[in-house]
Amino acid sequence: MLTIKKHMKYVPLFLALAFATPLFAQKVDPTYKHVAYGSHKDMKLNFWKIESKQPTPLLVHIHGGGWLGGKKHETIGANQLKHGYSYASIDYRLAGTELLPAAVHDAARAIQFLRTKTKEWNFDPKRIAVTGGSAGAASSMWLAYHDDMADPKSKDPVLRQSSRVCGAVAIGGQTTLDPFLLEKKIGLACIKHPMIWKTVGASSHVQLMKDWDKYKSLSLECSPLTHVTKDDPPVWIRYGKPAPVPVIKGDGIHHAGFGRLLKEKCEKVGIQCHLSVTGHEQPKMNSADFLKQIFAK
Repeated sequence: MLTIKKHMKYVPLFLALAFATPLFAQKVDPTYKHVAYGSHKDMKLNFWKIESKQPTPLLVHIHGGGWLGGKKHETIGANQLKHGYSYASIDYRLAGTELLPAAVHDAARAIQFLRTKTKEWNFDPKRIAVTGGSAGAASSMWLAYHDDMADPKSKDPVLRQSSRVCGAVAIGGQTTLDPFLLEKKIGLACIKHPMIWKTVGASSHVQLMKDWDKYKSLSLECSPLTHVTKDDPPVWIRYGKPAPVPVIKGDGIHHAGFGRLLKEKCEKVGIQCHLSVTGHEQPKMNSADFLKQIFAK
């Protein structure tokens, strides 16, 4: 008989049993593994293909880690492939290797590369969505809002493809790298995180703000909030707790204030932004239903 571990005693029984089922525990290897989508050794992706007579939607996972760490999924749960869409997970150049915008540009190139595989891997190029947590969420939102990076005249066939996606599911993501806006709306603990300053080449948050003219253009270019326009796709975003303002200590880098800034701008331009904050704001649909909606033909 399955035993629920002591540290799970407060988990509802149906969830505990779900975690104990063979289906949840079963891991599935990629159909195609460590596929290069660019010239750098870190530009690799894994792809899980589901069997279908018709082209499927595709959900692309971008890992978190502050653009400073983390890695792609090497296996996924079997239940992930029961939703009717194929799945991919990417690695990209971290800021210790190459400063921003490398991470977000790599994510865009991964989408462009995947579009060269639509027939071979049997997915619909018009139904590609992105997902991730933390920095992966930031990259996902950046892709959702950024103008198409396709260059029809490029000698590289990958770069001739569209970088646009049909939507994003983002968990705990950062919507701006503007330290002045973040200090005002969230607090000092947020801008102290190295994701805000180290990824653009500053030595500290103090130096970032002191020499803002040097970093402003790059910081704002890599901020999803900068690129929101009325022709952008819907996004579903979630934050685990509202957290007080200002945040002096603790986890300011995943603060719900990031999501509220984004939702405010989306409402101004008239596009969908579904914001979920545990115990507070609740959207009309969950993330699973959101994906069903954007993947529907």
